[in-house]
Amino acid sequence: MFMQLWKMRRRRRERMWDVRLVLALAFITALLVATVVFYLGWGALGVNKVKQEKTIDASTLFDLVKLAFGVVAGAGALVALIVAYRRQRIDEDGALREHTRLHTERFTTAVSQLGDDSPAVKLGGVHALAGLADDAPTLELRQTCIDVLCAFLRLPYTAEPDLPPNDESARHNYLALREARHTVIRLIRDHLRLPESDPRSWRGIDLDFTGVVFDGGDFSRSVFRNNRVSFTDATFLSGRVGFQSVECEDCIVDFDRAGFRGAEVEFSHVHLGHDAWMSFDACVFSDGVVNFQGTHVSETARLSLRTALCIGGFIFSPSIVVKGELDLRDLHIRNGQVHFDGTHFTGELQCSGAKFGSADDSSAVVSFDEAQFEGCSADVTAYCGPGVVQWHDCLYSGGIVSFENASGEPPAGLLPPGEPQPEELVIPPAWQTPAS
Repeated sequence: MFMQLWKMRRRRRERMWDVRLVLALAFITALLVATVVFYLGWGALGVNKVKQEKTIDASTLFDLVKLAFGVVAGAGALVALIVAYRRQRIDEDGALREHTRLHTERFTTAVSQLGDDSPAVKLGGVHALAGLADDAPTLELRQTCIDVLCAFLRLPYTAEPDLPPNDESARHNYLALREARHTVIRLIRDHLRLPESDPRSWRGIDLDFTGVVFDGGDFSRSVFRNNRVSFTDATFLSGRVGFQSVECEDCIVDFDRAGFRGAEVEFSHVHLGHDAWMSFDACVFSDGVVNFQGTHVSETARLSLRTALCIGGFIFSPSIVVKGELDLRDLHIRNGQVHFDGTHFTGELQCSGAKFGSADDSSAVVSFDEAQFEGCSADVTAYCGPGVVQWHDCLYSGGIVSFENASGEPPAGLLPPGEPQPEELVIPPAWQTPAS
């Protein structure tokens, strides 16, 4: 790490021009500027010609001598300024190399502590690495420290449900390691809450939680901005994992292929802002609860559950606002529940290829009760199992909600008896009734 930075700084110095060339260019530039200023002043004063004198007096001669000395002094000052600037750059590079060397020594010690068998030493290594990230002389070194903290979470980990029964020693080791892991999550969260103006803020730093087993942890009120956060292949096994009030902007938060197998995961009041993409593609929701109450998807944001499989309690609670894109293509709900009750759709809803229940599945529930479709483009080309999809008291205002290529049974409440079919609603001929 140190050698890479040293080589980078050395290349920077090698790009410094030869001092003789710099001095020549500086003098030429100074002469050109002086000439331009002289002629501008000449024109501003309206001077047509210069009065010629065959002889000059002592006062004029003294002025010429002072002018000559002024030119020489200015040239000397210019040389001194250039040399001082180059020396300053070299000194700064030297100070950075020394700072980096000390950082590397501390980094090696902290990593050694992180790998120690003692829980107390391991916990000290976690705090030491976080402090090193705060003091890092470059963003690259800060990223390296945070990468190591994330890699610590990715190490093989036996969660409590998988511990040998009646093994107190294994349980004590598990509790000690869990404390260190949760401390890492807490430190990352605390630094992501800091404003960008704070020199200790970790916003803009990539975070890699690929394959991590989560049995608790709190990311609430974190700000993900101008970075990529990967929870790919992570497992949310038990406990409560909080993402409440997380703000995302110009970033990708990737939960692809993650497994939700019993934890209570809170995404309530998450805000997906400008160019934010939160993806749950190919996830498996088999147990526990995932709550999105109050989530806001802005116009240029995207929330995706494409090809996800829900066989447990996956919940979209009321009061979601979807101004951007909600992608449910090829989502499969089997023996699970998905609730979009009260959701306000003003953007795009994609459900093509989705399977809401099956012919022999009576426990699945997909509810859009009291949803509002305002100027929304919705393609619900999905299979609707018997009694699975609920569509009561929905409101339409502009846009198109199309079930034209849907199959299965019509959602309950889609066409209330005695009420006309809304112009914004397109349904297949097989679902038409005399009342509609």
